[in-house]
Amino acid sequence: MSDTAFVNEPPGVLFGLPMPMARAFALRGEAIGDEHARVRMPYSADHTNSRGDVHGGAIAVLFDCALSSAVRSHAPTTFGVVTVDITVHYTAPCAGDVIATAVCERRGRAMCFARGEARNADGELLALATGTFKLVPRTAPSSSESTP
Repeated sequence: MSDTAFVNEPPGVLFGLPMPMARAFALRGEAIGDEHARVRMPYSADHTNSRGDVHGGAIAVLFDCALSSAVRSHAPTTFGVVTVDITVHYTAPCAGDVIATAVCERRGRAMCFARGEARNADGELLALATGTFKLVPRTAPSSSESTP
């Protein structure tokens, strides 16, 4: 994972693709390539549960974005991704940044399978995920479409 082409992307862009969900959760792509991706979600009180821990739904969003990035890591801006299935297993609470690492285990012509881990800044395991995704070739936006 050494592709530096996506360093310092603007908010709402994740590994070259405009993604409003990435903006909403302040997701930052840290690394992509060689079937892997790493995405960080900074702590935000807006994404916590009643105890102040990062909400499980926010971690699921992070996994969806990280795993889907891993499946398009061979050509990050060529393909969009449709989530077919995602399963998350939570192992510990977190009240700080969450970093997800993901790997594409198998890429077919269209269907891909990925797995990932979420950890806090100290490296403690917070959750595990697996997912099935469909690659969709991207087309150039029309002149009437606006992207962030």
